[in-house]
Amino acid sequence: MKQKLSVALINQVIDFAWADEISFERIKRECGVSEAEVISIMRRNLKLRSFKLWRERVSGRQLKHERKLKLQKVEEE
Repeated sequence: MKQKLSVALINQVIDFAWADEISFERIKRECGVSEAEVISIMRRNLKLRSFKLWRERVSGRQLKHERKLKLQKVEEE
């Protein structure tokens, strides 16, 4: 991470990351933080068990990736 993020922005990123309906791409657009940076923020700011639970939730979850979600919708049609 090149820039130092404010506490408010870090809290917003964490809130967005926990929300199932908010994709990593949307976090990037609204907060300017990439998926890798989101993972890093979550790792540094959550307790180890909370981080592991979050990673289990988002790993492979298509809603967290707009591109995967679009592909799924095309396949369903």
